[in-house]
Amino acid sequence: MTASLRALRALALLAGFYLMGVALLMVLAAADWVLLTRHLVTQSVYLVLGTVFTSVALMAPILRGMFAFLLAGRRSSGAGGCPVTPQEQPELWAEVLEAARRAGTQAPDEVILTEGVNAAVAERARLLGLLPGRRRMYLGVPLLTGLTVPRLRAVLAHEFGHYSNQDTRLAGVTMRGRAAVLHTVNAFGSGDNRAYAFVGGLYVRYAHLFLKVTQSIARRQELAADQAAACQAGRDPTAAALRQIPLLDAAHDHYVDTYALMGRAASALPPVGEFHGGFRQLLAARQPDALSELAAARRPPRPSPYDSHPPVSERLALIEALPDDGLTDDLAAPSALSLLRDQDGLLATLEERILPAEASALQRLDWPDLVMVRALSDARGWAEPLQMAVRRALRIAHASVTTAGGAPPGPLSEGAAGVVVAESATSSAAAADSGTATETGARLPSLEDVLDAIDGGLLWMEVADRMPKPAQAARLTGRSARNFIRPAVWDAVAGLVHLHLIAEGLARPDVSWAGRPGLALPEDWEERMDAAIDAAVDDAPDTTPLRALLGGDNRIRPE
Repeated sequence: MTASLRALRALALLAGFYLMGVALLMVLAAADWVLLTRHLVTQSVYLVLGTVFTSVALMAPILRGMFAFLLAGRRSSGAGGCPVTPQEQPELWAEVLEAARRAGTQAPDEVILTEGVNAAVAERARLLGLLPGRRRMYLGVPLLTGLTVPRLRAVLAHEFGHYSNQDTRLAGVTMRGRAAVLHTVNAFGSGDNRAYAFVGGLYVRYAHLFLKVTQSIARRQELAADQAAACQAGRDPTAAALRQIPLLDAAHDHYVDTYALMGRAASALPPVGEFHGGFRQLLAARQPDALSELAAARRPPRPSPYDSHPPVSERLALIEALPDDGLTDDLAAPSALSLLRDQDGLLATLEERILPAEASALQRLDWPDLVMVRALSDARGWAEPLQMAVRRALRIAHASVTTAGGAPPGPLSEGAAGVVVAESATSSAAAADSGTATETGARLPSLEDVLDAIDGGLLWMEVADRMPKPAQAARLTGRSARNFIRPAVWDAVAGLVHLHLIAEGLARPDVSWAGRPGLALPEDWEERMDAAIDAAVDDAPDTTPLRALLGGDNRIRPE
């Protein structure tokens, strides 16, 4: 069966998807007519009202599905972004127009820059694409940042290739139909009554049939677009772009979570234009192997049986099987981002259009300040559970000693004694061991207080039992209990050390575009600190190495 015949079959199924709603309404109307005209329910007002209510409840999801189906073809498939005109970005527009000319298809009316690692051509068509409409091309700024100009040409050729093949005109209708079918099925997701569930189930089963029938058309269209890209932009640049895009996608996700949103704990953002622009620095600092590691560590999405895209390996194999066309992939070619004028201003405008309105009220911090904000937030988060547990343990120890009229067991520093005094001054409600909500006004123990509590033998006798843990771990005892909670205690002590070094000016922020942002600790501290904390949280705790390290020569690593 040819592609055109497959598309015609899909078009018939598409019409059937709409007619199914009409048929359901007709069946419902006929049932109501029989019940009401044959006096089967008119003898009782309650039965009449029940019949009307049932009919409305069933009509609502059917009409919802029909309108969702009709409106789906009018919805733009692209996301919001920053439109750029030929006068503003002539170099980028020149590449877009040349790619459309080579593909023998209509150029877009608009080019819109977006925030994702993506490229797409959308058309605001009517009647599910049977009538043409205004075309838009969406290009992700992170995609331009990571691709070279020759690889961008391959991406543009692929997108325009969806429209250049005469055999894919009806296939284009099929692709819009797939989107419309999925949109209609999703429209029933907000319904929580049985009528929605029943009618939605009918639509879902029909949608599965439609998607299965049209999958071969969708995949054939993708492969045809790959072939068009290879013919126009070159085999090697097309294959290289196809291999690189998943790596860029994983790297961008890592960048947003690790860098761009680093200051969320303090309601802070990077400098203006750097929320998206910082991705340039990450890519400049990372080697291709490092990007591959990010992609390998990423959990792959669950494959869909109705995915319109063939596996990347299959697409690459077909492209690489093409004869050599002499167009090599130039690794030294300029970045596609170089096609944009006034990059900083454009990135700032993109932020205004993409970020929510609330973002305008957030403070803007330089990258080192953001790293410090994140480091402080992390250190406090690690340390607080241990500090709370030590404070409660000290309070109980003080109460028991006061009752017995003796001295506190083990050494307590002046700071630790101050914690106990502060605890004694709180309200009687705060005296309950579980009343942490009323204890927020009291001072938390310092690093010195915690080390004194460890030296006083409280770590495994009192403190560890008061550290938060899942219910199933509460039954553990002895060594098993210590081994379970020890990593959390270790992290808490490390957090207190970090807070101490920050307060003393002995740690500086390290943006580390090639690794992970964090603190640069004093020289030779990493390995020595790990060993010292290991000793402090051992079954037989010894804080001497950590105290010696804290009192030693704390020099900052050279820049």
